[in-house]
Amino acid sequence: MSIIKFLVSKAFLKQIILAVVALVVLSFLMLSWLKSSTNHGDFETVPDLKGKSISVAEIELKENNLVMQIQDSANFNPDYPKFSVIEQDPPVGAKVKENRKIYITLNPSGYRKVRVPNLLESTLRQAKPTLEALEFKVGKLTYVDNIGKDIVLKMQHKGQTIQAGDMLPKTEKIDLVLGNGNRPSN
Repeated sequence: MSIIKFLVSKAFLKQIILAVVALVVLSFLMLSWLKSSTNHGDFETVPDLKGKSISVAEIELKENNLVMQIQDSANFNPDYPKFSVIEQDPPVGAKVKENRKIYITLNPSGYRKVRVPNLLESTLRQAKPTLEALEFKVGKLTYVDNIGKDIVLKMQHKGQTIQAGDMLPKTEKIDLVLGNGNRPSN
């Protein structure tokens, strides 16, 4: 029997038809099972968590059958209370499956601490942009008798002398004691 005769025979055509019918039935059964096991069409809506505390956010997520996943705290945002939610992913109003993780970013308790640079013997012109680049603020400028005009002689924070390498929160004011260009009188 040749291959061409076999391919056009009734037995082969019956087998092909049976295989196609079995494939269609199997596909239909698999799709039906997937639809029921994945809760196709059932969604939860992500609530707005911004500005809420961790405990309130957790309660709201549990009510919506969602799971909270805390990410590392980001930069401090003074517009939100300490330890409140400042970002969330997926965003508010997104449709997600139940038990989906909602990633939240918390507002830390304050600005992170930054090392104070060595500004002694620098000019005010050099010191000011250095402090501003580190997000410190230049506080009160005090002048004392010293031959070096506008030379930084001392750094202070809230009345206390600080040294290079001390750690202070960002946005803090650093007061500078500068020379006024006059020779000290002895």
